[in-house]
Amino acid sequence: MLALDNQICFALYAANRAVTARYRPLLAGLGLTYPQYLVMLVLWELDDGGTGPRVSDLGQRLRLDSGTLTPLLKRLEERKLLLRTRRGDDERVVRIALTDAGRELKARAAGIPEQLLCGLDVEPAQLVALRQQLRGLLAVLEQAEPSAQ
Repeated sequence: MLALDNQICFALYAANRAVTARYRPLLAGLGLTYPQYLVMLVLWELDDGGTGPRVSDLGQRLRLDSGTLTPLLKRLEERKLLLRTRRGDDERVVRIALTDAGRELKARAAGIPEQLLCGLDVEPAQLVALRQQLRGLLAVLEQAEPSAQ
């Protein structure tokens, strides 16, 4: 039956909005939006103290195009949380490195995942299973032929 509540897309959309809304007050204390938080998560994960990942690699990991990612990076750079550098021999290659302030923010953000779940009546095992199911769905969707996407 063609009804809104029967659509997987709507369940995913509504859940995404609810999760994002739950993150909003937690991230406000860090001065981050939810998309900026996702960027920082990847940068914290990949931080080796060096030149950092390429913008293209970051976009691939976050599944964001450069038109969406560039303004996020610009705002984070304005806040001195990261530094964008171009490779001398190829100006098209831009790398993203955390600044000391960006690294320090990680410690302040460490409790956010736990705070997000605080007060929810959901077992950790349920969340692990849900994450695995969503990753499986994502893999299937990404492997589908482009004409089916």
